[in-house]
Amino acid sequence: MEKKPLVYFLCTGNSCRSQIADGFLKQLGCDNFEVKSAGLEAHGLNPRAVQVMKEAGIDISKNTSDVIDPEILNRADYVITLCGHADEHCPVISNKNVTKWHWGFDDPARAEGSEDEIMNQFRTVRDAIKSRIEQFVKFLI
Repeated sequence: MEKKPLVYFLCTGNSCRSQIADGFLKQLGCDNFEVKSAGLEAHGLNPRAVQVMKEAGIDISKNTSDVIDPEILNRADYVITLCGHADEHCPVISNKNVTKWHWGFDDPARAEGSEDEIMNQFRTVRDAIKSRIEQFVKFLI
């Protein structure tokens, strides 16, 4: 059996953006990838991220919010940071064969306004991440 490429999504707290990317790649990648996500810190799953992914037909409610694991980081084929903070503070990757990309997305957890306005920001970020994951899958499969 051929080894699946390991994709490691990173953001600051592993609560929103990296969880959304994780959920979409697991669904859209059709089991062609090993998918992990983590953060510089573990902030717990954001309930709004869980809700907008449920609206998209993906259940991430059982995901865990994890801190970057150096072992996973160094065996990853792709390390993808989803926020500037994670990109700037990503630990050193000793694996010279890794492909590291930065896909910057606004942090929906920082959205302000009414609940509808905040949820719309979560949906906007979710849809932007989905579009990027679709491009990624087309590029690699």
